[in-house]
Amino acid sequence: MPAKTTMTTKILVWMAAGLMLGSLINAFMAESLWVQDYLVNGLFHVVGAIFISTLKMLVVPLVTFSLICGVCGLGDINKLGRVGLKSFLLFLLTTALAISLAMTVATLIGPGQDFELTENASSSFTAPEAPPLSQVIINLVPTNPIAAYADGNMLQIIFFTIIFGVCILMIGERGKPLIDLSERLNEVMMQVVNIVMHIAPYGVFALMAKTFAQQGLDLIVPMMSYFGAVALVLVLHLTGTLMLLLKLLGRVNVFTFMKKMRAAQIFAFSTSSSNATIPITLSSVEKRIGVDNSTASFVVPFGATINMDGTAIMQGVATVFIANVYGIELGLMGYLTVVVMAVLASIGTAGVPGVGLIMLAMVLNQVGLPVEGIALIMGVDRLLDMMRTAVNVTGDATITTIVARSEKSLNMTIFNDPLAGTVEPEIHLPHKKPSAVRQS
Repeated sequence: MPAKTTMTTKILVWMAAGLMLGSLINAFMAESLWVQDYLVNGLFHVVGAIFISTLKMLVVPLVTFSLICGVCGLGDINKLGRVGLKSFLLFLLTTALAISLAMTVATLIGPGQDFELTENASSSFTAPEAPPLSQVIINLVPTNPIAAYADGNMLQIIFFTIIFGVCILMIGERGKPLIDLSERLNEVMMQVVNIVMHIAPYGVFALMAKTFAQQGLDLIVPMMSYFGAVALVLVLHLTGTLMLLLKLLGRVNVFTFMKKMRAAQIFAFSTSSSNATIPITLSSVEKRIGVDNSTASFVVPFGATINMDGTAIMQGVATVFIANVYGIELGLMGYLTVVVMAVLASIGTAGVPGVGLIMLAMVLNQVGLPVEGIALIMGVDRLLDMMRTAVNVTGDATITTIVARSEKSLNMTIFNDPLAGTVEPEIHLPHKKPSAVRQS
C-alpha cells in the first residue's frame, strides 16, 4: 500500500480481504479439518480474540479518566444535568423513530409470508428472562465500585465516575492535583488507542475472515426477505432519520460527518460491539468531529450502553416476520404495542448481557407471538449484528454532535477541516543517547 494511505482505508481494505477469504473458505474448504482447526478456529480466532480483548482493555480506564476530565471540564453541575437529560431524551427519540420505521417498512415488504416452517424448526431457543425495571434502576448504583470496574458494568462505572468527578469539583483547589492527574492519564490512554490503531487492520481481517468462514453468504438465502428488510431499514435509518436529525438539530454538513465517522463505523461493523468501539468513537468524535471532551466523554459511553436503534429495528422486522411465518395477525394495536414496548425495553434492559434477545422476547410475549420463533432468525443474526452495531455507533456520534452543538461545545473549525485528526502520530520508544567516547 502507498505510504500515504490513511488508517481508515487500510482497515477497509483488510476488512474486504477478510470477507472475501472467509467466504471462499466457507464455499470451497468448509469440510477441510486442517483449514478449520488451524486457520479458522486457530489463527483467525486467536488474532481476532486478542484484538477484541485489546479494545475492551481500553474501555474502562479510558471512559473513567475521560469522564472525570469531562465532568471537571464542565465545571457546572447544572450543565452536566442538561447534557444528561438532552442525551437521554434524544436516544429515546431515535429508538422510537427506528422501531416505527422498521414496523412500517416490514409491513410494506411482508417478510416471512412465503417462508416454509419445518417441524421443530424453532424448538431450540429458550428465551432469557429480563430483569424487572425496578431492579435495573437499583443496579445503577454499584454496591462495590471495584467489582463494577472488574466486571466492566458501564452504567455503574458511569454513575460512580460522575459522582467522583462532581466531588472533585466540590472540594475546590484541593482537587486540582486529581484533575491534572486524570488529564495526564487520559492523554496516556489516547496514546494507547493510537498504538492499537496500528494493529487494527490485521485484527479486523481476522474477525471478518472467521465470521464469513463460519457463517458464509449461503446462510442468507433462505432468510433473504428478513435479512433484506432489516438491512434496508438500517440503511434508511442511518442515512435518513439520523442524518435528518443531525441536519435539523445539529446544523452541520452530514456528508462531512459521515466521512469523518467512517473509521468508527468500520470498527463497529467488524467487532459487533458498541462498548469495544468506545475508544475509537471517542477519538473520532473529539479529534475528527470537534466535540469538546466535556460533552463527548459523557454522551458516547452513555449512548454505547443505552442506545438501541439497531436492536429496535431488528425487533420491529423480526416481530412482523415471525407473525407472518406463524400466520398471526397483529393489527394496529399490536404494532403500537411493539413500538411502546421496544422503547421501554431499551431503558429497562440497558447494560444487560444478551440485551437484543431479551428485548425481542419481551416484545413477542407482550403481543402474543411464540418466543420460539426467535430461533428462526438466529442463523443470520451475527451478520445483522455487525450492521446494527455500525448504526448504533453512528447514532451515538450523531446525538453527541447534536448535544455539543446545543451546548456550544462543538469546534466547527475542526469539523470543517478535512484533515483534522487524520495525522497518525509516529510511535517512538524512548532511548538513551549514546555515551560520548572518551578522548585519551
